[in-house]
Amino acid sequence: MSTAETPFARILVGVDGSEPSVEALRQAQRLALPLGAKVLATAYWDYPQVYAGYVMVGIEGFEERAGQILDEAVTKAFGPETPSNVVVGLVRGHPRESLIEASRDADMVVVGRRGHGGFGGMLLGSVSSALVSHAHCPVLVVHTPETDHNKS
Repeated sequence: MSTAETPFARILVGVDGSEPSVEALRQAQRLALPLGAKVLATAYWDYPQVYAGYVMVGIEGFEERAGQILDEAVTKAFGPETPSNVVVGLVRGHPRESLIEASRDADMVVVGRRGHGGFGGMLLGSVSSALVSHAHCPVLVVHTPETDHNKS
């Protein structure tokens, strides 16, 4: 895991394409640069559950779409040039369980908060909440910066 020279060698970021996950990428990079750390920008995907007796139509394309969402989020976070310390990865698996398992080999996990304004905005999403409780390394949950909608 960690080395004496690089306290946070691997910062894992769960990316789902949402604004909070794009902000998580930016915050992870802000931490990684002075530490000389790698940012592992990772999106998770899986096929939906198929129940016995039901065949789902059009279940292909999940991996490709997850890859597009990941690429779009990385571009939104960093522009057209992905920083050299950012490693992009696509993993088949449920985000909650997969991120918890991947946290075993990470020095930190950074995820976005999916809460909504008002009281709901104070709540963590199911993935971030599970990570805070079960990750094997420190977890940073970030939100998108507040915007003032009352400005003219």
